[in-house]
Amino acid sequence: MEWYLAALRKYSQFDGRSRRKEYWFFSLFNFLALMVLTAMDIGAGVFDAENGVGLLSGIYSVGVFIPSISVSVRRLHDTDRSGWYLLLAVIPVVGAIVLFVLFVLDSEPGENRFGPSPKATAWSAGG
Repeated sequence: MEWYLAALRKYSQFDGRSRRKEYWFFSLFNFLALMVLTAMDIGAGVFDAENGVGLLSGIYSVGVFIPSISVSVRRLHDTDRSGWYLLLAVIPVVGAIVLFVLFVLDSEPGENRFGPSPKATAWSAGG
């Protein structure tokens, strides 16, 4: 939960780097929150099956849209790639697979053009 909240606090920070841990924990909690809110929408009868969205899950999705983009861009920076790689998502199937692979890759060791390694900072801080 700590990594999810950290990503939310840095919602407008598109520079710097994010570790795999931050990205994947953000994705996990984001997915779980969407599932719970969708279940609540279905239970309350406000889920629109045709559009695949409900009131609560729709509001939540809009609220985490920018933080999702920012943590994804910082994750790409951590692998020494530009945030513009995120546009690969518009390519059906192949784009999602390529992005998945890039998000799974380990950090670029040491400092890169986007800043110091977040792993080095976490290790020196004891975490």
